[in-house]
Amino acid sequence: MRQIRYTHVAAILLLIAAYVGLRLWRLTETCLWFDEIFSVHAAEHSWNSILNFVALDLIHPPLFYVLLKFWISVGGESLLWLRMLPVVFSIFAIFPFIALCRELKLNFWTQALALFLLAVNGSLIKYAQEVRMYSLLMCLSLFSMWLFVRYFYRGKNFTALVVVNILLVYTHYFGWLVIVSEIVAVLLLNRARLRQVLSMSAIACVAFLPWLFAVISAAQSGPRLAQNIGWMERPGLREITVFVFDLTELFYHQSSSGDPESLYPYSVLILLIMVAAAMFFFWRFRNQPEEVRSAAVPLLIFGVVPILVAFAASWLFPYSVWGIRHLIIMIAPVMILISMSLARLKPIIFVVAMVFIILIAFVPSVFLYLRVQSNVWCGWDRQTAKLEQTTDIYAAEELIAYHIWFARRGTGQKVFMVHGLDGVREDPAYFLPRGFDEVKTVDVAEIDAERIAVAFRGGNADEGQPPLRAFSEKGYQAVSISQGVAGPETTNVVVLERR
Repeated sequence: MRQIRYTHVAAILLLIAAYVGLRLWRLTETCLWFDEIFSVHAAEHSWNSILNFVALDLIHPPLFYVLLKFWISVGGESLLWLRMLPVVFSIFAIFPFIALCRELKLNFWTQALALFLLAVNGSLIKYAQEVRMYSLLMCLSLFSMWLFVRYFYRGKNFTALVVVNILLVYTHYFGWLVIVSEIVAVLLLNRARLRQVLSMSAIACVAFLPWLFAVISAAQSGPRLAQNIGWMERPGLREITVFVFDLTELFYHQSSSGDPESLYPYSVLILLIMVAAAMFFFWRFRNQPEEVRSAAVPLLIFGVVPILVAFAASWLFPYSVWGIRHLIIMIAPVMILISMSLARLKPIIFVVAMVFIILIAFVPSVFLYLRVQSNVWCGWDRQTAKLEQTTDIYAAEELIAYHIWFARRGTGQKVFMVHGLDGVREDPAYFLPRGFDEVKTVDVAEIDAERIAVAFRGGNADEGQPPLRAFSEKGYQAVSISQGVAGPETTNVVVLERR
């Protein structure tokens, strides 16, 4: 008996080691991208201005940015140190995940399989390596689920649940969907707890009021939510299909728009195995043991309610809020449900299913091992570093201007944003932060320097073609052209002088 226990502990420790290793793998392979730059930019503000700057962004509460500011004060701004913060939150999430499984009295095979699926989930690996709040959101949501289950079944840890839920909603607005799920669970399963859970929700609402007032005030001074999320697609068939594959993808994740959305031939096979096991599990749900049913129902609520609310909100509200990064809160309960479904199969079927999953998952893991990431946004730092510091840089898009400003900040080099250039199509998902005035927006007609650099995307660096033609017509000619290629995209930094 003791030997079996040691074997189980060793297996869990091995899975935890794999979980951590996958999140550290190639952690610094690529540079910071736009959203990560915003995180660091926010954290660089003084304590007197950081909350106001984050409030102007409208769409994220401030907790992660405040923690990142503390993190930077301890270890600086090296790429490794910055990326370690979300990794740490992701690792902390292991504790409430295992605690939740044990609180639900799941057997060893279910716990081990659930931890395995969590460790190799492509979306969780991706968001554990981004300097954003999503790994903190997952960590706190798991703490909330675990503490709620303890309170639901044993009446314990109510105060801790209240505190965690306040931290949760100060991390991301989707944290409220975890609280909504807890209210739904009480309404359906144990109304004797309803008064306490509603009081917990009321306390979270009152605690959130200062931030709500700050955001409402900030929204009056500039563009509304359309700028932030107006570009997001409402969840139709395609968006739901992509979401399902993001939810169940093993190892693989799309790192840029140049990558395939999914390794579909392998992902479809894994998805079929998971769906078949889940359908069989719920088809025979009434025949399952009582302890299995009592564990599955809360997990089903935590998995389904956020999806339904996000889907309905995306169609009822003016703008969509659909996305796997927001719904990261329901990945863990869904993985546990899938593990329960697989573990309830007959032993021979379970073994065959696991062999298939491991063999199929081997392909995307090898693909990721061999893949060399080359992201277009990393080129701006390298290419602009070659310029003289007295050369002003004019970017054709806000996306480009923000990346170049971040790379050149502190050097004294000026960066400008040029609107309305022919041949340039700006990505509406990226824009300069509100309340940020270090990048001035100018028209081509206002440019009067003797020597400038123009940065734009696309393969056409011909002075007779857009976007350089606008500068050529003002009397500028190219003296040097620097081009970088990343996947299907080309980055151009062209130095121009007056004829």
